[in-house]
Amino acid sequence: MAQSGQAAISKAAFEQLSEFRYQMRRFQRFAERTARSNGVTPLQYLLLLHIKGYRGRDHASVGELAERLQAQPHGVVALISRCEKRGLVVRRTSTQDRRRVEVHLRRKGERLLVRVASLNRAELKAFRAAFPAVLGDG
Repeated sequence: MAQSGQAAISKAAFEQLSEFRYQMRRFQRFAERTARSNGVTPLQYLLLLHIKGYRGRDHASVGELAERLQAQPHGVVALISRCEKRGLVVRRTSTQDRRRVEVHLRRKGERLLVRVASLNRAELKAFRAAFPAVLGDG
């Protein structure tokens, strides 16, 4: 029974939400294993992805990356440092605002990102059939 002020949710809606979460978790597990098998942690892969995937440019700031990763900036700084030591990223002072630090992919990071992202995209295409039903479109 619904609490006062809450709309009732049907059994079918719970089934859709459950299926959606299940499929998301399956993909997440696949992506985590794929990152590890390519020599990076899942968080390192996500850092590379968010740098390359930042809308309108090929770099991002620490604050922007913290938001994308839903993490504290000081934790992201440590993550960037680990990736920098591995030759995956480089920090550069912004030419437009010298107070701002931009994080860029290096060639090694770009190659690794392309390899892992390609595998993830192929797997995501396999999941595509499950999502219309989850969203009520099928």
